[in-house]
Amino acid sequence: MTGELEYTNEPYAVAKIAGIKMCESYNLQYGTNYISVMPTNLYGPNDNYNLETSHVLPALIRKMHLGKCLGNQDWTAIRKDLKKYPVEGINDSSSEGEVIAKLAKFGIVSSLKETSGKTEITINLWGTGSPYREFLYVDDLAAACVYALQNVDFKDLVTEGKPAINTHINIGTGRDLRIKELAELIAGIVNFKGTLSWDSSKPDGTFRKLLDVSKINRLGWKEKISLEKGISMVYEKYIS
Repeated sequence: MTGELEYTNEPYAVAKIAGIKMCESYNLQYGTNYISVMPTNLYGPNDNYNLETSHVLPALIRKMHLGKCLGNQDWTAIRKDLKKYPVEGINDSSSEGEVIAKLAKFGIVSSLKETSGKTEITINLWGTGSPYREFLYVDDLAAACVYALQNVDFKDLVTEGKPAINTHINIGTGRDLRIKELAELIAGIVNFKGTLSWDSSKPDGTFRKLLDVSKINRLGWKEKISLEKGISMVYEKYIS
């Protein structure tokens, strides 16, 4: 509570802060023992893969999977994907031309290279790829919540002789990476061989959102699932 809220995030942030402050105030006034946790960006199985509404990590996984399948002309895999997650009326029974046109709208662009006769895929992504984001596998968040329930009391979050403020617990890894690095990591895991193109005319969003996780680490908890392992697990689940 020492800095200005980022404007595009402000209403969402105010709502979260109100809940945290309500629990903190109940603890101080009525002796309750609410623990508020604040997770970083989460990912995991059964995420939202809708190309219009999904967050960056699941969106990149799906786009690169579809891009890989298009490049390989693997229409069985493409139709399997569209059967589970239709895209604006395009599903597993749509024609190849309809599917190609619709995917191009969402930045998955295929073109035939005359010299080789091979289909080349370009995935167009918003922004410059320079902002940083931190990610936590959802099972690690669940483990942290259970750990806090079993091992942490509100009194553990109050520094003696100081006002009881900012008593929530950040849950994350304490490490972030650029969106461009994330895209390249996912491309390697998915085995997408096409081109990533960045549209700098589109907004980047908040530059950095790294959490200070020293409190949860000091209380005895640390994440176990690395980003590379977590994304690999998610992709394996996705294609199955």
